[in-house]
Amino acid sequence: MQSRVALVTGGTGGIGSSIVQRLAAMGHRVATNYRDEGRALAWQSKMRERGVDVVLARGDVSSPEEAQSLVADIERDLGPIEVLVNNAGITRDSTFHRMTPMQWNEVIGTNLNSCFNVTRPVIEGMRERKWGRIVQISSINGLKGQYGQANYAAAKAGMHGFTISLARENARFGITVNTVSPGYVATDMVMAVPEDVRAKIVAEIPTGRLGSPDEIAYAVSFLVAEEAAWITGSNLDINGGHHMGW
Repeated sequence: MQSRVALVTGGTGGIGSSIVQRLAAMGHRVATNYRDEGRALAWQSKMRERGVDVVLARGDVSSPEEAQSLVADIERDLGPIEVLVNNAGITRDSTFHRMTPMQWNEVIGTNLNSCFNVTRPVIEGMRERKWGRIVQISSINGLKGQYGQANYAAAKAGMHGFTISLARENARFGITVNTVSPGYVATDMVMAVPEDVRAKIVAEIPTGRLGSPDEIAYAVSFLVAEEAAWITGSNLDINGGHHMGW
């Protein structure tokens, strides 16, 4: 297996951390971005304790200028980015009739605009080298919607529209572009939800449990593999049967 340079945005979060570890275990040289240096350095230390060496680059991916700068920093330290996982995401939940422009714009900026901001600086290099893997981490709620998440659902649905257009434009350059849409995963954020609320969520999942971050990371590792060269423009639902389509 050839070692590649991989950037995972939002890599210090629950799902992001598992993706970082999985890609590193595959032999890739992995980087992620951060905004809070102290928190990022503490996370990096924990990763090193697990034998995972991750390069950190400062940058808010909702900003085109900062995204371009962090890509430049990573490519200076590691080389051209060949694997990109657009994983950065936030929530600012509110019913739409009470949602503020700030709540809307922050979620669209971090979850959707970031896909443009980070992918744009790396796509031309991928086209020149005739190889690339791009994966968007969307959500079950981009498929079925969710009460109080019009902003989040719109951004996550938009990510797959981005995927399928980018896949068409770049297939002949050896670049695959795919989406992974997780259901409810046992991250710190989900586990902080009151137990009775979590129980109601689990009751709706046919497999009878929450997913694990490692299960999402496995899907990413499958899509970025050399052998996945004929998979592009797809969306992989990973939700325990919570939402099914074809």
